[in-house]
Amino acid sequence: MDIGVFLSIFISAVFINNVILSRFLGLCSFIAISKETKPAFAMSMAVMFVITMSAIITWLIYRFLLIPFNMTYLRTISFILVIAAFVQFVEMVVRKTAPHLYKLFGIYLPLITVNCAVLGIAVLNSDMFMSDTTPVLASFFYSVFQAICAGIGYMLAMLLMSAIRERLELCNVPKALRDFPLGFIIAAIMSLSFLGFNGFKF
Repeated sequence: MDIGVFLSIFISAVFINNVILSRFLGLCSFIAISKETKPAFAMSMAVMFVITMSAIITWLIYRFLLIPFNMTYLRTISFILVIAAFVQFVEMVVRKTAPHLYKLFGIYLPLITVNCAVLGIAVLNSDMFMSDTTPVLASFFYSVFQAICAGIGYMLAMLLMSAIRERLELCNVPKALRDFPLGFIIAAIMSLSFLGFNGFKF
């Protein structure tokens, strides 16, 4: 394992290829739940946990089931089923063991099932750190670390967006731009600012 690879994964996942602002995955929750900081933070923590655990499970399935049996063409459908089942399992466990935590996350947990960012990171991990026959050396650790960094990038975008939208609630915004229209404008400007991390290309 090379520390430089981990550093490049971190910078890429959080800033250059931010899951929301550069890859444009998970925009539904980004626009809908970023009105206030507390729900945005709760959603970010839940997404980070699910992305990380899904990366672990999907890596194991791809490495020890799909590759050995030459069924890599079933990657997308198997990843979708695994992620949906895992999120439902987490929801049941949280509801049973921690009712107070479920009240905080209960609204957001079902939304994670349809959050394309979770599937996107699982597919990206298999594309970057796997081949059709053998995994890249230390691919498991790279995949898990990239999932964690993608969750951090998701949280960064959510918290920035929620902070801006909370401040704009105190401003005199034209009625036609309130709520979602202004949210899309802010998201576009934030995406352009994050595009600067890619550097200038001519």
